[in-house]
Amino acid sequence: MASTKEYLDFVLGQLADLDAIRTRTMMGEYVLCCDGKVVGGIYDDRLLLKPTESALRLMREEGLELPMELPYEGAKEMLLADVDRRELLCRMVQAVADDLPAPKRKAR
Repeated sequence: MASTKEYLDFVLGQLADLDAIRTRTMMGEYVLCCDGKVVGGIYDDRLLLKPTESALRLMREEGLELPMELPYEGAKEMLLADVDRRELLCRMVQAVADDLPAPKRKAR
């Protein structure tokens, strides 16, 4: 099942406090980028983030479980984000972006 535009719009609304959020479509789903880095994606109307150390630590500090799910068969597990907690969601997305290396420049 592909993700809906309505869910994408909801997630982007929750992340409105972050300036550098971008999405791109990929096979009926959406890849989520922050500061030019792929931090996760929307799969089957679920926001899944890369499970970086800072994101996992933030979840533990909040006393939350670490729900890991597969975005699709054959993929690595990702962290299921709580999209209803706006402030925490923004902190988590930024934490993932901060943990990831800068994107490599494409050769021309």
